Amino acid sequence: MPLKGLAGGLYKPLSTNDIATIHEGSLMILENIGMTYESGLDETLAMLEGKGLKVDRGKARIYFDRDLVEAQTAAAPEQVILYNRDGSDALDLTQHHVYLGTGGAAVIILDLETGKARSTTLNDMYQIARLTNRLDNIHFFVRPCAPTDIAVSDHDANAIFACLKGTAKHVMSGLTNEAGVHKMLDIAAMVAGSMDALIEKPFISVIASFAISPLKLCTQSTLIMLEAGRNRIPVALSAAPMAGTLAQLHAEQLAGITICQLTNPGAPLLYGGIPGRANMRSLAYMGGAVECGMMNAAIHQLAHYIKVPNYNSSGLTDSKIPDAQASWEKALSTVLAAMGGSNYIHHAAGMLESMLAVAYEQYVIDDEIIGMSCKVLEGIPVDAEHLALEAIEEVGPGGSFIMSPHTMTHMRQEYFGGNGVSDQESREKWAEKGSLDARTRARDIAKKILAEEETPHISKDAEITIREKYKILL
Repeated sequence: MPLKGLAGGLYKPLSTNDIATIHEGSLMILENIGMTYESGLDETLAMLEGKGLKVDRGKARIYFDRDLVEAQTAAAPEQVILYNRDGSDALDLTQHHVYLGTGGAAVIILDLETGKARSTTLNDMYQIARLTNRLDNIHFFVRPCAPTDIAVSDHDANAIFACLKGTAKHVMSGLTNEAGVHKMLDIAAMVAGSMDALIEKPFISVIASFAISPLKLCTQSTLIMLEAGRNRIPVALSAAPMAGTLAQLHAEQLAGITICQLTNPGAPLLYGGIPGRANMRSLAYMGGAVECGMMNAAIHQLAHYIKVPNYNSSGLTDSKIPDAQASWEKALSTVLAAMGGSNYIHHAAGMLESMLAVAYEQYVIDDEIIGMSCKVLEGIPVDAEHLALEAIEEVGPGGSFIMSPHTMTHMRQEYFGGNGVSDQESREKWAEKGSLDARTRARDIAKKILAEEETPHISKDAEITIREKYKILL
């Protein structure tokens, strides 16, 4: 049985005073220093001025009154619910409920047959969707790679089609431009049967990297963010400063939330802080640093403080292949983010080489890591049934519990079963099966899943309609 939506909030790197201090510092940043912006946001700037914000066009600076920021933040939905395709399995992003899934826009993949690195394709996106649809501990599907074999102008329609055809899990994706938002909505509405059905139970959502850290609005991503908000499609406000400065990142999030709520009050959104760390020798991004796990847990505390559900990261690694380094870096960041209580943790499955690469077999390994991390959140139940005093009395000193009815009832439920990638055989049986390492076992599992008959998650009629309207290349 998959483990999902369990309560985190067990790991808190920030004290209550720390959180209040950071929040106050972020309000001061927005009020006194402000946010700058790229050109092309004239309509947004005019809207913000009309709502009472000060815009200094000479300095290209937006100043945010703290009372207005706090009022708009308070107006943002405290609960965001994302759905799978049939609406039966909701992701309730509230409080400390934890969900983990895929992420990234990788341009490299380790070929499933050769193990060699090559460029990602549209078919890879579809096949990864098929694979992760069968991995129970991966709770949602974020578009994992860029289809480098097709024109950029064809990306948005083809990416959303490939994702929705390959999986029935919730699909989140970045988009190229505002038109991409409407392509996503249009295709998803055809799959849902109507726009009203889609809006009622959204099985799609958007990532918008609206902030160029430090404190700068990206024109294209800001417009995507606002267009998603206008259409009430949930949007993750992604900001990823290399330095991992929490006060700056929190300020960027408060600004994004304010702009979204002023554009469309009540629009569903996720606090999207994903702080990173630089390599002190090369200044390159370090995805697998232990501090990333710590900071992502802190980000949930800040989001929880303002009562907005959050999106962040775990499962990143600097390793180039699914090896021991990948496993320890992924496991530590994932368990920290889960114990922290982050609501929507992407990048948790499949990623390698600091988000540049993915591997089919890595999804199988990460499904196991996610499952173990969520098992931690279950805790250890202490009640009359689990104390088993009657069973202890019945068996008595020196007896055996193995055939006890109580044991038979609970033995299949209490322990994490896994997906089969972890070796738990004797050395002799392991040797009989070929002395396979974890990567090889994971690759075999992935091949077996992908060799099964395809189950399209778009109806024939909807697919025909989509292909008639869009240039679908899959």
